Amino acid sequence: MTDVQARREAFLAGDRPDDVAIYLADDYVDDLGRLEKYGVRTDDGIVIVVDGESGRNAFHAATGMDAMNFAQGAMSEAGPIGHDLTSGDCPAVDDEPDAEHVVEFVFAFSEDEKDGDEFDGLYTEGDVVHAYAHCTCGASYSDKWLAERD
Repeated sequence: MTDVQARREAFLAGDRPDDVAIYLADDYVDDLGRLEKYGVRTDDGIVIVVDGESGRNAFHAATGMDAMNFAQGAMSEAGPIGHDLTSGDCPAVDDEPDAEHVVEFVFAFSEDEKDGDEFDGLYTEGDVVHAYAHCTCGASYSDKWLAERD
């Protein structure tokens, strides 16, 4: 397993809470080749896992959007995002059945498990991955789940 593959697996397991993950689809970015040394190539794009600040800067460079503003806006609409961060089910498909609905990019981060009375639900069950996707139709949406431990 390469270093970039190990970083991705550790991120998905919730073991890299200081990092962010970015998925970029082939059709969204002109040339993914220059990014291959930083990420894991998938069937339709690339997943990059880097430290938070570098990741937010890379996200901005690739999308033209501020990562945290994008995430905040996407939180208003829930929709399933693949746990490998490369796919999703756009919630706008019912409103726009004739539009193409393919994930263009995903921004994700994880949070450590929380203890104490001020937290409940998912956060007390384990580390949580937060993911935010943008669809070709223009919709953005979010999902969260327990990190997958081996």
